[in-house]
Amino acid sequence: MTLSVLTLVKNRETHLANLVDGLNRSTIPAKEFVVVDMSDEPVKRPGTGIPTRVIRLQRDGLPLAEARNLAARHASSDYLLFLDVDCIPSRDLIAAMLPALRANDALICASIRYLAAGDVSQDWTEEDLARRGQFHPVRPFADAGLQREDNAGLFWSLAFGIRKATFDALGGFDESFVGYGAEDTDFGFRARDAGVPLLFMGGPGAFHQHHAVHRPPLQNFGDILRNAATFHRRWHFWPMEGWLTEFESMGLIARTSSDISILRLPTSQQVNAAKSTDQRF
Repeated sequence: MTLSVLTLVKNRETHLANLVDGLNRSTIPAKEFVVVDMSDEPVKRPGTGIPTRVIRLQRDGLPLAEARNLAARHASSDYLLFLDVDCIPSRDLIAAMLPALRANDALICASIRYLAAGDVSQDWTEEDLARRGQFHPVRPFADAGLQREDNAGLFWSLAFGIRKATFDALGGFDESFVGYGAEDTDFGFRARDAGVPLLFMGGPGAFHQHHAVHRPPLQNFGDILRNAATFHRRWHFWPMEGWLTEFESMGLIARTSSDISILRLPTSQQVNAAKSTDQRF
């Protein structure tokens, strides 16, 4: 039984290089590394001895559902480990994920330590990253082992494992979610309804590399509203509640229990003002 590591990249070659550096240090090597490249210009082929496939996907925006499905279709292993490009895998992540997936037909999220700006130097060590990284305050993980999480809404796609046969049986991510937002929450709920449990894996995980973020993510305003509506039609409640509430408080939208109306679009000044370069989470 073998494991493929899958990632998506759009104009983040430094993050990709650090992810690959982590893979190269793994105590158990991946069978293959599958990269879906959405960058403006093709990324350089990753420097690794792991067999690597780079698939170009040229679309506007961030077609996350389509890109993850494309990566999975090109994977040849029995088990899949999805890593966002800003995640550096710990040396024991594959060694922990592989037996966990062998023993459990489940959706398994790995623990994440979030790094601050400047935490990843050219000569980084895992010990440095572990000392500097912080766990997310609302994502509780045990120190080790697997714990069941009954709230499917807490699935997130930064670093997770799944059997390829299960991913295919679920139909992958729903590509009616176009661009950014809610596609992973929908996947978590569909997995739950199909009887696939959500497990949080303590111990070996990944390190989230710092990057600028928008709070709230006004740069994805259109995607978020469109995908929120798609999600609501299926599940009859609103996803991304915090972001939608912030949009309401800014006077951008009006929302009822069943509908969202756009009152006005965010201005370029508001989008720029929402960008933060110092937040860890």
